[in-house]
Amino acid sequence: MKSRTHTQVSLLLAAMAVFLACAISVSAQVQTSTSSAAAGASSKEVTVERGEVVLVSGNDLVVKMEDGSIRHLSNVAESARVNVDGRQLGIHELKPGMKLQKTVTVTKTPTVVTTTKQVTGKVWHVTPPNSVILTLDDGTQEQFKIPQDQKFNIDGKMTDAWGLKKGMKISATKVVEEPVDVYDRHQQVSGTMPPPPPAPPADQPILVAVAMPPPAPAAAPEMPKTGSILPLIGLLGGLCLCASLGLKVVRSTF
Repeated sequence: MKSRTHTQVSLLLAAMAVFLACAISVSAQVQTSTSSAAAGASSKEVTVERGEVVLVSGNDLVVKMEDGSIRHLSNVAESARVNVDGRQLGIHELKPGMKLQKTVTVTKTPTVVTTTKQVTGKVWHVTPPNSVILTLDDGTQEQFKIPQDQKFNIDGKMTDAWGLKKGMKISATKVVEEPVDVYDRHQQVSGTMPPPPPAPPADQPILVAVAMPPPAPAAAPEMPKTGSILPLIGLLGGLCLCASLGLKVVRSTF
């Protein structure tokens, strides 16, 4: 039983050794390296956006932008920070009325990426001037596209694809330069606390509320004074005189 286990372990170790040897062999036969270098002056583009905090609900933020539009930022990351008066505030520390400013700086740098690929193997089949199939040292075969004007080193002599023959051991170096623009984006968010309410001017009187007692009930209005009774007595006397004269006339008639 122990012998069988020892044999399995030996086979496993041998397989791992072969695998590592093949990997090292392949890496030695096809080696690729990449490098990059700036190809011109960098340029920067700065964008500034301003707004005012309207609502903070959980990790959702509503901001009124400078142009009057409303922007809803949902699921703001807990790690996001706003520099407010030297303090780094998170989403839960923002308050309505705070002024926010986001500055985004994008730097563009023209860059040339150089890829160098070195290949070593025996020619198995060649289709000049387009491609060649090489047999590598581990017995595997791999097809490579032949770049235009590619030269091959054969026993110290340089030749093109038309000079390749089956069985030749060759080594070639392929260099590809590709111009690209590399962008670096940096974002910074700052803010200010809402201003306090303005204080009243110094020359403006400050009104103080004082409780006043309830008003006293109004006195009953005085009735106007009546006239004298003497005219009434005179009127009654006149009426009696007229009545006596009337009776006298009636008596004289009958």
